[in-house]
Amino acid sequence: MFALSLAPLVWLAVTDLGPNPVEKITHTNGDWTLRFLVFTLAITPLRGWLGLPELIRFRRMLGLFAFFYGFLHFATYLWLDKFFDFGEILKDITKRPFITAGFTGLALMLPLALTSTTGWIRRLGGARWRRLHRLVYVSAAAGVIHYYWLVKSDVRKPVFYGALVGLLLVARMVGAPRTPAKPAESPLMFSGNRGGGSSPSKARF
Repeated sequence: MFALSLAPLVWLAVTDLGPNPVEKITHTNGDWTLRFLVFTLAITPLRGWLGLPELIRFRRMLGLFAFFYGFLHFATYLWLDKFFDFGEILKDITKRPFITAGFTGLALMLPLALTSTTGWIRRLGGARWRRLHRLVYVSAAAGVIHYYWLVKSDVRKPVFYGALVGLLLVARMVGAPRTPAKPAESPLMFSGNRGGGSSPSKARF
C-alpha cells in the first residue's frame, strides 16, 4: 500500500509533463490530495459494510499521504510558480479566492497530521482528539471549493469529489454496521491500530 501511494509521485518523475510542467505537477498533486482524503474517509464505512475491520491499519497512512500530496501541491505553487515572491503571492490571494480556500484546507490538515500518533491521542484525550480530527471534513470541503473555483467552467471533477465527500459525511451520520474493534484501536482519520491508543473503540469517523 505504501508503494502504491507513492506511485503518483513516481509517475510525475518519469512521464512527459508537456509544455507546462509546473501546471501539470500542481494539478496532479492537487487531484491526489483530494483522492487520498476520499480514500481515508472511506475506510470507516467500508470496514463496516464489507466486514473487514483490518482495513483500519491503512487509515493513518492514507491520511498522511493526503497531507503529503497537499503539501507538494502548495510547495509547487510557492516555489516553482511564484519563486517565493511573497508580494506576488499576497496579490494572488487578494485576486484569487480559490488560493485562500486551498491554503485553508492544507492548514487544517496540518494539526491532524501532527496529532496522528497514539502519543497525541493520550495527551489530548479521546473526546478532544475526536473533535479535532472532525476538521478533516472541513479540510476536504475547502479542497473541493478550491478546485471548483479554480476550474470555473468544467466543474465535473470538483463536483464529483464534492459528492463523494458529501456521501461519506452522510455515511458517518447515518452509521455503518459496526465491526469488532480492538481496545487500543484509534477510531478517526489519521489514525491506525497501533497499540497505545486510549480513545473509545465505539467512536467512528
